[in-house]
Amino acid sequence: MNWEQLLSLKRFGDTQKRERSQQDETRLGFEVDFDRIIFSSAFRSLQDKTQVIPLSKTDFVHTRLTHSLEVSVVGRTLGRRVGKILLERHPNLVKLGYTFNDFGTIVAAASLMHDIGNPPFGHSGEKAIGEYFKTGKGLQYKTALTDLEYQDLIDFEGNANGLKIAAETKDGVTGGLRLSYATLGAFIKYPKESLPKKPTKHIVDKKYGFFQSEKEAFLDLTEDLGLQQKESTGVSYYRHPLAYLVEAADDICYTIIDFEDGINLGLIDESYALEYMSKLVSGINRDKYYSLKHKKDRTGYLRAIAINTLVGEAVDIFLANEEIILKGEFDKGLLDKCKYEAQINDIIKISVDKIYQSKEVVEKEVAGYKIIADLLHVFVTALNNKHDGTASNYDNLILNLLPEKYQEERTNLYDRIMQICSYVAGLSDGFAIRLHKKIAGNII
Repeated sequence: MNWEQLLSLKRFGDTQKRERSQQDETRLGFEVDFDRIIFSSAFRSLQDKTQVIPLSKTDFVHTRLTHSLEVSVVGRTLGRRVGKILLERHPNLVKLGYTFNDFGTIVAAASLMHDIGNPPFGHSGEKAIGEYFKTGKGLQYKTALTDLEYQDLIDFEGNANGLKIAAETKDGVTGGLRLSYATLGAFIKYPKESLPKKPTKHIVDKKYGFFQSEKEAFLDLTEDLGLQQKESTGVSYYRHPLAYLVEAADDICYTIIDFEDGINLGLIDESYALEYMSKLVSGINRDKYYSLKHKKDRTGYLRAIAINTLVGEAVDIFLANEEIILKGEFDKGLLDKCKYEAQINDIIKISVDKIYQSKEVVEKEVAGYKIIADLLHVFVTALNNKHDGTASNYDNLILNLLPEKYQEERTNLYDRIMQICSYVAGLSDGFAIRLHKKIAGNII
């Protein structure tokens, strides 16, 4: 892989190459990507989607929106620091007009949208969609689908749904959000289809990154970017190098900030904060720490220096391994190779025990399973009945609850099912609950 191709400004439908030297410096193409994501309805819905504590009534717990904004900020710093050194190593990029800010903006934009395809109710939302088709009423469709189509459903993946949102042509809108291929490449952490499942221990095989419905767009993207194809069964590629930085930004934020949220909520004792952060970073000024009056300020101080330390680690690891990353031979996430791996794992373990498995989280996830399964069933059934010409009065009423773009006629069963999955995945937590109440006959 080479950086000139990897920094492609191409957008879906372009017939001519976009040159970096011809860009408007007041609003670069990569900055347009960032703006389009910010103004998209899919991004706005993240303000009412669970990050850690579902439907929390407190005023300081992160939603998917605030988490995504913070990941974007960290991603921008990672990209700029890496970009500065890469330009020194590859002076041809400077001649083509690229700057270190280009790297920062690409990573920031991809980081901003990294959760854009996630369903309501956190990661349990993905599992709830998958289980509806694997063990629930959706199992009835298995024999009518190809193996790959069925795998897309039973392992429903927020990352693949994010690419669907970004790239799907729908209702006359060509190429979805029409983002640059560089940003889309950096966004795709798992550039493979849903089968075979985890064929190797390489990080790119951990999950999958596109549905069968976006296969053509994905292949166009990989060809333009020059991504290296893996020697394996099925459609599978090595990552765009900047995807490692997007992943690192996310890993840094959820490791440190989820821990911070747990402390502020009282789910984790504050004494753990200083104990575990001291193991993670050096240079904590204990006098300053104890001089801070409020717990939120103390945890905020620790969070800031921890993030700064891990950003430096991620940059150093990326730059030290640039050559093998470009060859596709770097098989782990950046933080999996850092000297603080054990300390990070200790923090994650506490977060799992004290936050992710707390009673409040479990109760909301259980409710989410029921809500998502019920919504999928009524809408998929109604849409299929309409296609078969057997729609009841109730089916027609149910379909009237769908936005017009999700009522579009599809002859293919997979496309109809995926249409509803995309709709349900796009719902905010609060709207999903309200819609479920209406369907259940509770309109009060």
